[in-house]
Amino acid sequence: MFFRMLKGALTRRKKRLLMMAFTMALGASMTTAILNVMLDVGDKVGQELRTYGANLTVAPRGASLVSELYGLADVEGEARQQQQKYLAEDDLPKMKMIFWAFNIVDFAPFLEMEAAVRGESVTLVGTWFERRLDLPSGESVETGIKSMRAWWDVEGAWPSDEKGVMAGTELSKRLGLKVGDAIEVESVSMTVTGVFHSGGPEDEHLFVPLGLVQALLGKPGAVSRVDVSALTTPENELARRAARDPDSLSRKEWDTWYCTAYISSIAYQIEEVVTGSRAKPVLRVADSEGEILRKTQLLMLLLTALSLICAALAISSLVTAGVMERSAEIGLLKAIGATGADVFLLLQAENLFASAVGGTVGYFAGLVFAQVVGQTVFGSAIAVKTLVIPITALLVLAVTLLGGAPATRALLALRPAEVLHGRA
Repeated sequence: MFFRMLKGALTRRKKRLLMMAFTMALGASMTTAILNVMLDVGDKVGQELRTYGANLTVAPRGASLVSELYGLADVEGEARQQQQKYLAEDDLPKMKMIFWAFNIVDFAPFLEMEAAVRGESVTLVGTWFERRLDLPSGESVETGIKSMRAWWDVEGAWPSDEKGVMAGTELSKRLGLKVGDAIEVESVSMTVTGVFHSGGPEDEHLFVPLGLVQALLGKPGAVSRVDVSALTTPENELARRAARDPDSLSRKEWDTWYCTAYISSIAYQIEEVVTGSRAKPVLRVADSEGEILRKTQLLMLLLTALSLICAALAISSLVTAGVMERSAEIGLLKAIGATGADVFLLLQAENLFASAVGGTVGYFAGLVFAQVVGQTVFGSAIAVKTLVIPITALLVLAVTLLGGAPATRALLALRPAEVLHGRA
């Protein structure tokens, strides 16, 4: 009998149930799209921010923390620095062999010296412009400052051989350098292939192949620092404790920290494989990434909550109006023996059916919306997260039940005698 009554109610109330299904589809589509984007946005935001510079600097272990933090002399630290000024270029591919190798997007080594160019003292910065590395695992990776400094405004082209150099805009103005000019760098003939504008101190430098500076200094295979661009997880209290003193962690905390892409964890693993190195996060960049990600996710959660609240209000209005329109029918059901619980279950079954149809349609529509957001904002597809399915289903159920709550009160207040005699 219950199912016959449910079937009849669904047949007679097509328009209102379709309206309810449409309302739920809108809410579910918004929820699905936002949750999929939010769960995938960490990597997307990280990739976007990685185009604006490194968030890790790897230097020789002898660098002095005291002088860096407080501007004070550290005799012992400077002594260690004199003992080891350089890192080994051959160790750098090992950074792509750590646990978080795939999170290291790019890296580039640097070695600086002063040299005479056109009669003036110029800072030469030796680096990799583009370098293909063959890893022991058999994989190959492309790295270098061309991808790490993609935001530079470049006139001309990046060097493609060992005879090309890049000049900063301020340096090019001071020396009268133009794209295509031939220059002598310590008696070595080079060609200016490009002039770049970075908006920073690099605009006063001349970027040259790393091998040239190594040869001029007589330090083959040496680098003074490495800039690393890595995708990271926002720091929390565990990560901050580990950064201060990894030995203070319990075994469980250590495993959690080591196997999470915190910037301090990645830095620690780099120090394990690069001999004599100290990996230091660029804190302003790392903190900014975490703050941007947290605010982006909070905004998405607020949008999801607002969309669900709107859906709940719309469903509440539809269900309440339906109860009022069917007051005579409900009064008759109660008069012939149906309890308030029986009538409530009938109405909720109708609502849940409409919500299930709308939620299913909304889920698949939300997947399409998520891809539109991904392509429009990030230029890449959004990964479909299976976790969103149960979350969306639970939210649809909650919205349906909460939206029908006011109608439940109106339903229980109906008295058969008053309704059937026209005094409802």
